[in-house]
Amino acid sequence: MQKNTPPPSTIRLTRRGKLVLVMTGAVVAGTAVAVPLWMIRSGEIARPASLVIPEGWRASQIYAAVDKTLTLPAGSTKKSLARAHLKLPKDAEGNPEGYLFPATYQVPEKATPESLLTVMAQTADKKFNGAPTAAGAQRNAMNVYQAVTVASIVQAEAASKDDMGKVARVVFNRLERGMPLQMDSTINYALNRATLKTSSNDTKLNSPYNSYQRMGLPPTPIDNPGEDAMRAAISPTPGDWLYFVTVKPGDTRFTADYAEHQRNVAEFNAGQKKASPSK
Repeated sequence: MQKNTPPPSTIRLTRRGKLVLVMTGAVVAGTAVAVPLWMIRSGEIARPASLVIPEGWRASQIYAAVDKTLTLPAGSTKKSLARAHLKLPKDAEGNPEGYLFPATYQVPEKATPESLLTVMAQTADKKFNGAPTAAGAQRNAMNVYQAVTVASIVQAEAASKDDMGKVARVVFNRLERGMPLQMDSTINYALNRATLKTSSNDTKLNSPYNSYQRMGLPPTPIDNPGEDAMRAAISPTPGDWLYFVTVKPGDTRFTADYAEHQRNVAEFNAGQKKASPSK
């Protein structure tokens, strides 16, 4: 960790209030709303005609959704990866995280986990490997896989579409200065959770996804980003920001001054205590 970087016990780079709600009849994430995964016809469960994968879902969530859609035992889709032979970048080393593109997919009568995962990966390949994306990644001294990794962080951290370009700029500014990213979202990914609360002990986690302790980007994307996050990753908003915090919904504050950031975090913490008073 750089000497000019405050200790992890005192810094909270990111906080956001986006919630993911999974209900029996629908899936809601950000602005994406899925069609019901179960449709009742004449008292029988019928396979849905389509499956919506929201932006920012992790591969594990997608596997579970495919299992449920195809009425397969839990874990079936994940086990099918070896048979799917997905077209992935070499850097992915067979891990499709980041390349299961969020979209609405048709579910044919004879659909299999392999066929659904294949079309998701093919869609990502078309979206990410065009000349503009490759050129944008190169402008930022990255390859496309690294750009997708940045986009996945942006997708997880940005409280709104309007904030995505600024979040991407924070990532690049920190990388350029040799500072750890210190993103709570990467720790959440390592622990397979989603929370706004990151403890001092969490920041000591022994994991390549612990961006408080490890320099640079995490080894893989941490979710499956959409087009808006990818655009932000290859064309970040100009600025000198190093910190940001979502003090309250609709109020995300970006700054290059650590003292100002501390004041913003204190305001966030005060709001959290007020919203959840101790019993």
